[in-house]
Amino acid sequence: MIMKKVKLVLAGMFFFLLAIGVNAQTKTRGEYFVGKWSLLVVGTPDGDAKMVVSLERVDGKLTGTIAKADLSDPKKFTSITETENSTTVNWTSGDYDVYMELTKKGDNHIEGRLMNMFDAKGDRIITTK
Repeated sequence: MIMKKVKLVLAGMFFFLLAIGVNAQTKTRGEYFVGKWSLLVVGTPDGDAKMVVSLERVDGKLTGTIAKADLSDPKKFTSITETENSTTVNWTSGDYDVYMELTKKGDNHIEGRLMNMFDAKGDRIITTK
């Protein structure tokens, strides 16, 4: 009888810890990319391009914009695809559908590819309050 209670308590503790672990992963998944990022895209036909990507989570979905470094001419993302370690953002510029994949690199850095042709590197813009 005592052995059954011990097994029941241990099983309960196991499922409790499992639930906490799953809940923690759910909350943090995809939050890495939320915020503002300063990007440098190297080797475009117009030279190296500096951009700012702003991402936020609204109603559980990632949304945002991309703009020039001076925050002019912002373009809203038409779609965003998220995975555990990367995010692909899509937008329209002129008459072209443009996409860029961004991948985690360390705590506050990302790397990526614009249109799978041009390398991009970026750093999180950290604001102090």
